[in-house]
Amino acid sequence: MYAINSILVPTDFSDNATHALGYAKELAQQNNAVIHLLHVIEPVSYPVNWGYAQVGFLDVEQEYMKAAETEMKTLNDSLKADGFSVVSAINTAGRASDEIDRYAAENGINLICIATHGRSGLDHILFGSTTERVLRKTPCPVFVVKTPKNKQ
Repeated sequence: MYAINSILVPTDFSDNATHALGYAKELAQQNNAVIHLLHVIEPVSYPVNWGYAQVGFLDVEQEYMKAAETEMKTLNDSLKADGFSVVSAINTAGRASDEIDRYAAENGINLICIATHGRSGLDHILFGSTTERVLRKTPCPVFVVKTPKNKQ
């Protein structure tokens, strides 16, 4: 049996992520594990003739960061009020899947509990899946929580 003492829950503050957090809470409670919350703000890009270029929409990025900090504090406070040990972080360095994998490796995470958004067809082809990329590269087991049919 493997010890689960740290569970990473990547969140975009959506209903899907909240659903995954419910599973993480159960697992954390059973294993007396610390819940790590991670929100990733990907750099803003826009198309140009030769590919994609990063663009500094400073005001937009600052507003997004403020909103993320508010959401994270609310989530963090709620978990602590329920008796959970919580560590939270907001990363702005790069692609969500890469940041999730990096955070897991750097923080000795034993399990990642992540939601899948259930994209299919063209959306899936165009946007891919953060969850799939995490599954391919992560250094630890991943518990994927499927979005309930009534929430898709």
